Amino acid sequence: MDPLDACQLWFGALRGHRSRSAMLLLAIAIGVFAVTLLGGLGQGARAYVLGEFSLLGRDILIVLPGRNETTGGMPPITGMAPRPLTQADATALGRLPAVRRVAPLHAGQLEVSRDNRNRETLALGTTRAFFAIRQLHLAQGRALPELEPGQAEEVCVIGSRLRRDLFGNAPALGQWLRAGDRRFRVVGVLDERGESLGMDFSEALIIPVASAEVLFDRDGLFRVFVEVRGPSYMASARRQVLAALTERHQGEEDVTLLSQDSMLAAFDGILDGLTLALAGIAAISLLVAGILIMNVTWIAVLQRTAEIGLLKAIGASSAQVRLLFLGEAALLALLGAGLGLGLGELLLWVGRLASGLPLYAPWWARLGAPALALGAALLFAWLPANHAAAQAPVQALRPQGGR
Repeated sequence: MDPLDACQLWFGALRGHRSRSAMLLLAIAIGVFAVTLLGGLGQGARAYVLGEFSLLGRDILIVLPGRNETTGGMPPITGMAPRPLTQADATALGRLPAVRRVAPLHAGQLEVSRDNRNRETLALGTTRAFFAIRQLHLAQGRALPELEPGQAEEVCVIGSRLRRDLFGNAPALGQWLRAGDRRFRVVGVLDERGESLGMDFSEALIIPVASAEVLFDRDGLFRVFVEVRGPSYMASARRQVLAALTERHQGEEDVTLLSQDSMLAAFDGILDGLTLALAGIAAISLLVAGILIMNVTWIAVLQRTAEIGLLKAIGASSAQVRLLFLGEAALLALLGAGLGLGLGELLLWVGRLASGLPLYAPWWARLGAPALALGAALLFAWLPANHAAAQAPVQALRPQGGR
């Protein structure tokens, strides 16, 4: 039996049993589609997280007030809040040997208005160093001025979308706006930039930290960003920051330090677990498809007993009969895998257009899913194919053999 004859037999069997073939194609396609789509979603989430934290920089430490904020523990049963971080704490951290610069941060929602236009926006109270630490670039004007600790000034930098909402096509630099019960003069407009680490800078109002304290009527800082002198200083900077704040807080270590590496490690562990869980679900679907292939192939062997006997009577060997059924299963697996892979890539492409996320199926999903589908098809079709190959021609040609 030459390869052309074998292909004609395979395609003829598929056309002769259209409903059965369609059912198997759908089962395999769903499994491959699940592997491709879920792998692409996991890869996209990983790339998005890496992109977000790459903006933070590897030389940055984020100091958060309280120890229970990231450990997942119960809040204090006394109901007392953790000791707040203050501007004095931030100033002390800026004097540490391993630290290059420090940016304290207040954050809150404020109503901002100009003339008859107003909107609710994110207000950030910080210093000039924040622009360098968070890699904020200006489209117009300048950043916040250098101010002494505790010095307030009625100036602000606004995001590009906030500028359009409040000023339209009119120039914004040098103009005044109202935030809460105070007025601020616009000295800069940020370049176009979307959301990063939960902050949408295109809609942000950035004011001096002392002005924010008065505006929000609170002393405790939301965060303190600490830039160390280089990656090699990270470990020593951690120790120095913890020691300095513990000493200032009467011997109590009541802050949490986050870095890009620690956040990436935490997210990486979560994403790895999700990827394994999703791969397990997809593998189960392919296993179910393989069992379905075995059952349907077994039924096909029983229904085609006379055909098997005829093939053996005209000289077909057991290996050729076995190849006939294995080839049908392999062809179904390849066609179903192609269908599932194409559908998965199509949905990922639509997702990229709709969300802007880097949703790309990883190479192991693109290669592994079809390979797994083919392997499952051949594995589960082997037993019925072997049964067909072992039949004797005379018994297979008996009338009762086909019943």
